[in-house]
Amino acid sequence: MTQIDFYTIMPISVLVLCASLLLLLEAFYPKGKQKQIAFFAAFGFALTLGLSISQLGNSYSGFGGMVVLDGFSNFLNILFLITGLLGVALASGYLQRMNINKGEYYVLMMFSVAGMMLMSQATDLIITFLALELLSIPLYVLAAFALNRTESEEAGIKYFLLGSYATGFIVFGIALIFGATATTSFAGIVAAIAQPATNLTLLLVGGGLVLVGFGFKVATVPFHMWTPDVYQGAPTSVTAFMAAGAKAAGFSALLRIFATLFPSFAADLMPILAVLSALTMIVGNITAIAQTDIKRMLGYSSIAQAGYILMAFVPFGDPAIRATAVAAGLFYLVAYTITSFGSWGVVIGLEREEGKGLDINDYAGLGKKYPWLALAMTVFMFSLAGLPPTLGLVGKFYLFRAIMEGKLYWLALIGVITSLISAYYYLRVIVIMYFKNGDPIINKDNLLYMSIALCVVITVVLSFMPSFLFSWASNAMLTMF
Repeated sequence: MTQIDFYTIMPISVLVLCASLLLLLEAFYPKGKQKQIAFFAAFGFALTLGLSISQLGNSYSGFGGMVVLDGFSNFLNILFLITGLLGVALASGYLQRMNINKGEYYVLMMFSVAGMMLMSQATDLIITFLALELLSIPLYVLAAFALNRTESEEAGIKYFLLGSYATGFIVFGIALIFGATATTSFAGIVAAIAQPATNLTLLLVGGGLVLVGFGFKVATVPFHMWTPDVYQGAPTSVTAFMAAGAKAAGFSALLRIFATLFPSFAADLMPILAVLSALTMIVGNITAIAQTDIKRMLGYSSIAQAGYILMAFVPFGDPAIRATAVAAGLFYLVAYTITSFGSWGVVIGLEREEGKGLDINDYAGLGKKYPWLALAMTVFMFSLAGLPPTLGLVGKFYLFRAIMEGKLYWLALIGVITSLISAYYYLRVIVIMYFKNGDPIINKDNLLYMSIALCVVITVVLSFMPSFLFSWASNAMLTMF
């Protein structure tokens, strides 16, 4: 391994090393003091985040071109590490309160984030598959982490079985792509596409199967059925981590694969992606209206948000707007990640050990008794709905602008209409908090509420100065072959 190879994967290597050391530390740590393991995990994430920030502006290719470090992967690595830090903050008090406080939780989370980072840097389909498994297997375990709850075990089994089934589609797709091009390297596939002997039909079918597999990972319709059940059954801190981090990782792989390998097939893939985006927005938002459990509602909301993010993929074949579309997708990923963690943080703040506090009506009276927490939830609901003054509004503006530049007016119209539909169930939470009487009980967790406050500040402040974030996203260029 050369120095360039090491530098290309240095943050991933450091994070894996920290996770391995933490696993050894946890084995010898006194029982009953596992909560302190969270601080060691946060240190590992913070150290790796510092290394990733130090690599900004650099571009390297390692391991024979199988892994790259570019602006795109740098941007996403920083986002993934932030999700790790927020995931630790949300889980620290929650795990102790639910009597599932074990150090392995943070080790699994760190390995999962390492898989996310590797996925954003992969430029070979084999590495993409390995990164996917490194990301997914810890999440299967985390979903079933609350062994004292049947719902959690059921969520873990469902996620594992359906996730393995979706992985099969990806492997089959990779096999067909290899059969058509005789390579799994992104650069080799791009070169093979230009050769007249390449079986383009086989290649396109393989790309379609890869899209199906990753469609499951990011919960697009019609591959979304697992999402509400797993989100409801898994420990809420795991759900928060999955809803933000795993979704961002799946989209990072889709962006790199389809923007790099298949721009020449844009005419064939654009209608498929547009229909998937429209269906995901429609089904996710309409189904969320009927939900009374806050976790299921946010689960269907997560499906709808996947539809909005998928809008960034639709015009990827047009070189004139490809950069704008990718930047809009990255910007919205950041907006959704911060908002999602904040809203799940409020859910964790009200959830009690006996499983109460998860009905939407349990939020009645929150505006009177805990106005600061109700204000935070209001900001997050506004952001998810795309209302001012929030980062979600700015993110949707950039997405709709990219779609309009691609002349997909009908898709932009569906995006606007479904955003109006979503306002119903988001604002319903706000109405219940402020206009219904109740006596909500919140948990004592200073670290959790500090994280919620930070998410509120970022969501509001960045909405008034989004140019910095969008400029950074615009400069997060993909390595093209």
